[in-house]
Amino acid sequence: MHVRPEPLCALVVDDEEPARERLVERLKIDRDVGRILEAEDGVVAVKLIQQAKPDIVFLDVQMPGIDGFGVIDAVGFEHMPLTVFVTAYDHFALKAFEADAIDYLLKPFSGKRYDATMERVKRRLQDVPSRQDNSQLFGPEVVKLVTQRSKPGELWDWIVVRSRDEVRLILAEDIDWVQAAGVYVTVHTASEKFLYRANLATVASRLDPFQFVRIHRSSLVNLKSIAVLERRSHGEFEVELRDGTHLNLSRSYRAELETRLGQIL
Repeated sequence: MHVRPEPLCALVVDDEEPARERLVERLKIDRDVGRILEAEDGVVAVKLIQQAKPDIVFLDVQMPGIDGFGVIDAVGFEHMPLTVFVTAYDHFALKAFEADAIDYLLKPFSGKRYDATMERVKRRLQDVPSRQDNSQLFGPEVVKLVTQRSKPGELWDWIVVRSRDEVRLILAEDIDWVQAAGVYVTVHTASEKFLYRANLATVASRLDPFQFVRIHRSSLVNLKSIAVLERRSHGEFEVELRDGTHLNLSRSYRAELETRLGQIL
């Protein structure tokens, strides 16, 4: 007779209550999950991991005080349960990979992406693969990102803007949007704009694909800079940035934005 395995114990660690609630609601409808614990900071997380010994922890990376990686340091790598890092910032992916996290969820993640993570968790619990083969443990997009980030300059953290007398380094995360201008692009930040010699497709391929998305054949936008999307006719939207700039989201690029958001507009 087949014996049903013991229900899983899951710990959700995030200093933001809405983020915790979303994961808890997902876990509640999973028949394989029994006990669900919550922690709003790293200190409580360390205590719960040591005392309750959960099977899986969904661990936010950025938290005040002890962050996600600090939790691992405090508990000890060898004593950590299976870990899924949850964060809005992809640049932690390489460090998460090195920490042997089983997966990495980028906020906002889709239901499909969450389901894939849980399938991976359950497979790992049933049949633990070699710790050396991290490619089996991570989602394919994270493996791709880690591969890119392992090659210096493959993804741009900076854009080097040259003028006659100086070279400026523009931090990629400070860019609000990029506008096509023939063989050049105009790079817009909160306070300035710069002309850079490259076409928009080239720039789009070198900036972080989790952070920047094409919304039009002539514009590329930092997702963190979007404030409002207002529906227009024929499936198009007007995009208002946090600085008040208005751009168009064309119908042909709408699916790409929805994929990045993990949600339907």
